[in-house]
Amino acid sequence: MTRSEALQTIRARKPLLHCISNLVTANDCANLALAVGASPIMAQAPQEMDDIAALASAVVLNTGTPDDAKFTAARLAGAAANRRGIPVILDPVGVGASPWRLENIRRLLQEVHLTILRANYGEAVALLGLSAAEHGVDSLAIPTDAAACAKALAQKVDTVVVLSGAEDLVTDGTTLHSVSGGSDFMRSVTGAGCMLSVLCGAFAAVQPQQPLNAAVHAAAFWKACAEKAEPLAHGPASFRVALLDAAAQIL
Repeated sequence: MTRSEALQTIRARKPLLHCISNLVTANDCANLALAVGASPIMAQAPQEMDDIAALASAVVLNTGTPDDAKFTAARLAGAAANRRGIPVILDPVGVGASPWRLENIRRLLQEVHLTILRANYGEAVALLGLSAAEHGVDSLAIPTDAAACAKALAQKVDTVVVLSGAEDLVTDGTTLHSVSGGSDFMRSVTGAGCMLSVLCGAFAAVQPQQPLNAAVHAAAFWKACAEKAEPLAHGPASFRVALLDAAAQIL
């Protein structure tokens, strides 16, 4: 399935994306899902995770702004998705921010089999048990060998990894794809990575047996959205709006 075919399928099927999201970026993630043609539900009460996940075509887990209930919900939703063969995408936001967050994300990885893990370099090295400089949830580390890092994480977690940055690296631990392009404006918009994770969910929903392909499509599509939005932007706010418009317009 090509990227264009995948987009057409998303818009035809309108797959339900169950997103346990970052409070900071939930609105943008939901609007992006709608713009690309999917249907978001941002449920996170542990009591309804099994029922909601059963309806979804993909489950997207984000560990930004976490608490105990959200981690419980993420484990329950992920496990329910695994039982039904539904793709699970994890965005381990700020995994290196505190030992408590790292411990809970590691527990999540033990209990839930992922389809795609989307992380920045700092988050990736934290999951590998290395060290990286982080500021809040953003990576300040300079990747000395990002490709090796991405492959090592994919092999450790047994999933497809999207290591996002100026150049996105997508790997299943063996095959490596690089996705270039985009816009420097991406760094001025909160949640660009969170939104990419939702796109991974949308593309995986329509090609669940091809997670590497889905992840490459999501990364390339997001870079294309940024390139289309940049000439229309006068600053971060207008760029954010133009991104959503681009997601709805690109074929």
